[in-house]
Amino acid sequence: MTERTEAVLGVMPCGNEEGSDILDLLATKKEMRKRRRLLAVIAVMSVFSVTEFARGVYFAVLHESLPLDRFVLSILSLVGAYFGVMCTRTSSDLRYDVEAGNYLISLSDRYVKRTVDATAVVFFLFAVFLLSEWNFRYLGNSRVAASAKQFADNFPIVAVGLFFLTLDLFLLREVHARIVIPERRTITLHLLCVLLFSAVYWMSVAVVIGVLGEVERTFAIASIVFFLFVAAYDVTLRKRITHNAVWEKRRLAAVSALAVLVCSFSLMNRETWYTQPYINSVTSVPHAPSLIRYDDASGVYTLTSLGTEFKILHLTDIHLGGSLLSREKDILALRACYAEIAHTRPDLVIVTGDLTYPIGFTSFSFNNSAPVQQFAAFMRNIGIPWAFTYGNHDTESVASLAREELAQVYKSLSYKTSGTLLYPYVQPSVTGRNNQLIEVRNADGTLNTALFLLDSNAYSGDGFNKYDYIHDDQVAWYEREVRRLEAEAGRRIPSLVFFHIPLREYRTAYDLYLDGSDEVTYYFGENNETMIDKICCSEHPSSLFDRMVALGSTTGVFCGHDHYNNMSLEYRGIRLTYGMSIDYLVMPGIAKQTAQRGAELITLRGDSSWDVRQIPLTSIE
Repeated sequence: MTERTEAVLGVMPCGNEEGSDILDLLATKKEMRKRRRLLAVIAVMSVFSVTEFARGVYFAVLHESLPLDRFVLSILSLVGAYFGVMCTRTSSDLRYDVEAGNYLISLSDRYVKRTVDATAVVFFLFAVFLLSEWNFRYLGNSRVAASAKQFADNFPIVAVGLFFLTLDLFLLREVHARIVIPERRTITLHLLCVLLFSAVYWMSVAVVIGVLGEVERTFAIASIVFFLFVAAYDVTLRKRITHNAVWEKRRLAAVSALAVLVCSFSLMNRETWYTQPYINSVTSVPHAPSLIRYDDASGVYTLTSLGTEFKILHLTDIHLGGSLLSREKDILALRACYAEIAHTRPDLVIVTGDLTYPIGFTSFSFNNSAPVQQFAAFMRNIGIPWAFTYGNHDTESVASLAREELAQVYKSLSYKTSGTLLYPYVQPSVTGRNNQLIEVRNADGTLNTALFLLDSNAYSGDGFNKYDYIHDDQVAWYEREVRRLEAEAGRRIPSLVFFHIPLREYRTAYDLYLDGSDEVTYYFGENNETMIDKICCSEHPSSLFDRMVALGSTTGVFCGHDHYNNMSLEYRGIRLTYGMSIDYLVMPGIAKQTAQRGAELITLRGDSSWDVRQIPLTSIE
């Protein structure tokens, strides 16, 4: 029997000598497991009460509304938790043998350790929320605003931290009600000191951030230092209140794994510039000059060709990862793009989606901002105008920037800044992240061709990999613009349409082609996609194709999305063309495959006729 055990047993609560059983180790463990389950329920009720009250205050203060239902729920939960605590008071009429006493002492040490650590973690989580909200309110950082709003709405992480802290406090109270620990007052003092230190530390961090203004970097450094302090305390001063505590391997492994995940997630959200040395080496590509005009009211770009032809290079599914581990493949993708551009010397480059790949599992990055900036710098060095449509991967839910935030990045890089990116500063009020019209005019000012760039959107929300489609309001906008152009010109204006996810008519035309139908005309290419479906289109019918047929303006459409499909078929008077993909990163083993990689060169003639031909990368390397 240790000296500490003797001390504890010496002052252990003991009831009447007669009729009072001595609990052994097995009975004590069984009793504590039962109490742990009950206290966990009470802890959930308590935390629910606190978090609902906090959320109610948040909405009342910041949104000037008073959600009484939250306050009522929080009060009822608090009352339930209070009665639960009162009804679970441990009887003092208990005695324990030496093994049971040692077990309770080890539990005390364990819960003291957990309570100290949980206190530090809860303060850290509150600091994340409060600093994010402060950064949004006073510095106007919209990216932090979104996370702060989500935090305030859901409160999941803080609630989990509060739950473990509350449960550990309840369990510590339970143990100390069964045995008297000599260091009980010292334990309380240590907990108060940890609480006070955490509060002062994070208040100081807030002041430093207010002075320096570098929120993310300062907070990251402060977080590392804070947890180093906690770790130092755990291995030094905590020994004064715990004697037999040992490192719990499973908990240590779980915490370590969580730390690795958090650090990895943080790193994968950071902007990195590993391709910049290559981008800096890129030289301009000579091309025929054209005049560019932008209409601030309509958001329409007009390109006036000074030559007899106007060439458009169609690129798709470039998939820049933007991380250290994707650097080699990112450079290969950029080199492929440069080879295509240098070979064809186009007047305009159009990228039909999936410029980035912020998934993390393949690209080892969730950042969709840096790859966009890098490609914009790449095209700025080349000196050729370019435009794009969004793909389903460009604004993934796990990406660092949401659609509105990424749109601001594109606007900051657009024509008035870069002289090359033709991204509209105003958008039509329809579904999608970017829907735009680009006019191509002849040297005499007559309208040659209208280029429509439509957002095929991303996912429908109906299940995994259920793709969205071009919605009716987008189709209505397309029709209005076609009719407006025809009214202004007094004639039918030819047009081409670009988007990312293929229309269902791509599948229809391909099935007819396989059946040998004379309803389709084959031009070139193969469809070799096998990953999910041969034609990975939306299951939702879009009215776009029928509207194009009815209007008679559009004679060709171009898409990407399916990396191994590059067939061009004409169906009902409209040519449906898949773009050859650039992808080195996404599809398994695609970096070593070459037949599918390349681009298409679309040539507009002065009489508005056009043709397109494939430019396989293997043909120019």
